Amino acid sequence: MVTTLQKSPVNLDAGVDILNSLSLAEAVAGVLTDTYRLVLKSHAYHWNVTGPMFFSVHALTEAQYTEMFAAVDVLAERIRALGKPAMVRLSGLVAGPGGRDPDAGLSAEEMVRDLQADHEALAQRMRALVERAEAVSDPVTADIATTRAAFHEKAAWMLRATVA
Repeated sequence: MVTTLQKSPVNLDAGVDILNSLSLAEAVAGVLTDTYRLVLKSHAYHWNVTGPMFFSVHALTEAQYTEMFAAVDVLAERIRALGKPAMVRLSGLVAGPGGRDPDAGLSAEEMVRDLQADHEALAQRMRALVERAEAVSDPVTADIATTRAAFHEKAAWMLRATVA
């Protein structure tokens, strides 16, 4: 795995030199896995939420996991454009950031706060990806990451407002 961003004379179809494209592809692969994990967690909470907040959390999680499911395709296609195979890391789905699996025994408020934390973490990762892509003159990856950061920031805000 290439960990440092450096200049290389070889260009790919994506317009980014090969060393940087492989490094960016690895970074996008990480957020792809994290996004897929959040899709699965949101879906699990969608199925299992109960109580007075049922309808609002049920509807909100459905909207969010549906949007994220579409976004994983965009992320995967960008990985391919950068020259790497697009794979979701199954180990990342199991462990994930923080390693917290969905828990059907949580209250609706606990589910919302758990999802909020995950969206905030993904927004932060996306902002870091924007900076990394801009540093190597890759506006396409930066644009995708900006769009994803905006989604996750809005999702976190909506979840936060649900339990305020």
